[in-house]
Amino acid sequence: MMKKNLAVLCVLGCFTSPTWAGNTIDPSQFTGANAQANFKIFSEDLGAALSYKAVTPPAPLGITGFDLGLEVTSTKMRNLSIATGGSNTLPVPKLHVYKGLPMNFDIGAVYSAVPSSNVKYYGGELRYAIMEGGIALPAVGVRGAITKLSGVNQLSLSTKSLDISVSKGFLMFSPYAGAGVVWTDSTPNGIAGLTKESFQQTKVFVGGNLNLGLTNLALEVDKTGSANSVSAKVGFRF
Repeated sequence: MMKKNLAVLCVLGCFTSPTWAGNTIDPSQFTGANAQANFKIFSEDLGAALSYKAVTPPAPLGITGFDLGLEVTSTKMRNLSIATGGSNTLPVPKLHVYKGLPMNFDIGAVYSAVPSSNVKYYGGELRYAIMEGGIALPAVGVRGAITKLSGVNQLSLSTKSLDISVSKGFLMFSPYAGAGVVWTDSTPNGIAGLTKESFQQTKVFVGGNLNLGLTNLALEVDKTGSANSVSAKVGFRF
C-alpha cells in the first residue's frame, strides 16, 4: 500500500515539476504606468493560490480521528510570469494534517516549501460540524482559516477565510461542496511605486474524498476570485 501511495505522489510530482522552475517571486518586476494595477492582479491571484484549501469533507473526524496527507495544488494565475520570468501556473506541494477534537470540532495545519522557488507558506484552520452527518443526513461544517507567505523578502502576504461546506458519504466515497470568502493583505516591502493592497474575494469549491482504509485519496477544484485551482491529496484518514 505504501508503494502505491509513493507511486501516486511520483506521478503528481512529474506532472507539476516542469512548472516549478522559474517560480522565484520578485515583485519589483512590476514597473511602469501599470505597476500598481499589475501588482493588484498578482496579489489577488497569489492570495487565491495560497489561501487555505481544506481538500477534505466537513464530516468531523471524532476525538480519535486524524487525516494526514501529501498534497499538490496547481493554480492558474494571470500575470505570475511578470514576477517570476517563468510560467503563469503555480504548483504548491504541501504537507497537510488534521486532528479531531471533542464536540464536533477539528483543527488542521498546512506547510509548504515550493521547490526551485522562494515561496514558502503555512496556515491553519478550526472547523465545527453543525451537522455531523449520517446514513440519511449530510454533514455540514463551518471553517475559519489563516495562511501566511514566508520566504519572499520583498512581499508580505497573508489570508483569512471563512467558508461553509456540505458532504454526504456513500460507503467509501464522500463528495462535498462549499462556498466562502477570502480576505487578503499584500504588502510590497521596499519597492518604490508599489503600495499595499487589501481586498476580499469570494470562493466556491467542490471535491471528493475516497477512503480505501490504509490509503485516502482526495481531489478538489476551487475558484477564488478569478483564479482556478486544482488540488490532489494522498495519505491516511482514520
